[in-house]
Amino acid sequence: MAEVVRVEVAYAEASRQFLTHVELAAGATVADAIEASGIAREFGIDAAALDVGIWSRPATRSRALRDGDRVELYRPLKVDPKEARRRRAEKARMKDDAGNNP
Repeated sequence: MAEVVRVEVAYAEASRQFLTHVELAAGATVADAIEASGIAREFGIDAAALDVGIWSRPATRSRALRDGDRVELYRPLKVDPKEARRRRAEKARMKDDAGNNP
């Protein structure tokens, strides 16, 4: 009997999430798991254009998978986290300044 690896493929958008389990032949790659998951059809995305990782660590599409791996596809950030934090702090400061002036 041929060996198989069982992996998860995960992707999330703001309004919905995708998580599926796939079984692949031993030696399968990240790219194989993404293709087998059907995520590109489900979300209408170009999965090849997204960054990928395994358990939150960057990975290449040619990396061989191990049983139990979780392949994750990452959307690009819309706003730099530092910029978002700066904007929130500025907004809070303006709110405090407005409340302190009689």
